[in-house]
Amino acid sequence: MSQYSELKQVLQAQLNWHGARISFLALFLLALLKVKTVNLSELCLGFGGKALPQSSYKRLQRFFRAFELDYIQLANLVVSWMGIGEEWVLSLDRTSWKFGDHWYNILTLGIVHEGVAFPVLWWLLDKQGNSNSDERMQLMETFHKWFPTAVVNYLCADREFIGQAWVRYLLLEPAVAFRLRIRGSDQIEHDGKVLAARVVFAHLQVGQSQRLKGTCRVWGYPVAVEALHLDDGDLLVVIAPVQAQDLLKDYALRWGIETLFGIFKTRGFCLESTHFTDAERLSKLFALLTLALCWAMRTGLWLHQSHPIEIKKHGRRAKSLFRLGLDYLRHLVLNPSPSNESDFLQSLQLLSCT
Repeated sequence: MSQYSELKQVLQAQLNWHGARISFLALFLLALLKVKTVNLSELCLGFGGKALPQSSYKRLQRFFRAFELDYIQLANLVVSWMGIGEEWVLSLDRTSWKFGDHWYNILTLGIVHEGVAFPVLWWLLDKQGNSNSDERMQLMETFHKWFPTAVVNYLCADREFIGQAWVRYLLLEPAVAFRLRIRGSDQIEHDGKVLAARVVFAHLQVGQSQRLKGTCRVWGYPVAVEALHLDDGDLLVVIAPVQAQDLLKDYALRWGIETLFGIFKTRGFCLESTHFTDAERLSKLFALLTLALCWAMRTGLWLHQSHPIEIKKHGRRAKSLFRLGLDYLRHLVLNPSPSNESDFLQSLQLLSCT
C-alpha cells in the first residue's frame, strides 16, 4: 500500500468528509512535507501520481474555493491528536505580513502544549493593526461555544491585548483567569498612589523581579501585579486575578504562540508565500497547516521519547520537537522504500491513537 493510501485510510477514520476530499487532504499533507511551502505552484509539483502539475494546481484551487470546512471538528481533532490534557493554557496573539498591497492579519487563539500553541480558533482581521476588545470578546465567546466543558487554567496575551473593557470581560462570571502583560505607561494604583508601571518598578535592576503586596488596581479592577527587568532593558509587567501565583512563570508560556507563527512561516511552511487574499481560503489553508503541525509534533515527541534530543550548553534543545518530527517525516516521504514503510506506518498510528 502506498503512503498516500495509508494516510488516506487514517484520515477517513477520523473525518466525515467525502472520499474525494479525504484524497485531496492526504495528497496535500504529503506534498507539503515534500516542498515545505504553501505556494500552490510548488505544492502541485509534490502531488505526484499520474496527474500533470497543472491538473493538481486546478485541484488545489477547487478545494480552497469550494469546499466548506467544519472548523469545530478540526479543532477537536487537534486536541485529540495531540493528547492535550483537561486543563488548558490559552495564548492569544496575531501574526501579520504584507504581500503587494494586501495586508494579512490573523488573530489566533491556541492551546499551549509542549512549548507550542496549537491553534483551535483564528479570525482573519480585515484591517491593519491590533484587534479591539469587541473582537476579542467575540472570539472568546466562540471558543466557549466550541469547547463548553473545557477547563481553562488561564489565558495569556502580550501588551497589545489590554484595556478596561477586555479586563472587565475576563473578570465577569464565568471568569477567565488571565496573565496579561501591560505597558510601562499603564497606571497602577497601589498604596494610595497612582503611578505608571515604569515608575513603580524603576528601582529594579536587570534580572530583578518584584510582586507588589497589598491591593493593586489597574483600570479600576483589583489585580495582582508582578514585574521583571529584562536583560534587554525592557520592563515586563504582568497582571492577573488577585489570587494568582507565579505570574511571570505562567506568562512565559505565552511564547508558545510565537513558536507557532515561526513554524507556520519562515521556520516551517512559509505561510507568507501564499497568494490568497480571500479570507475564507486563507482560513482553510491555516487549518490544513494545523493538521500538518500536529503530525510533525506527534512524530517529534515519539522520537524524543526513544532518543532524547541533545541539550546544548545554553540549556536549550539542539533541535525543536517540531523540527525533529518534520525532518523525519520528510525523509520518509522523500525516500519511500520497503525499509521505511514500517516507520511511516508508525507515524500514522500516532494520529490514529492506536
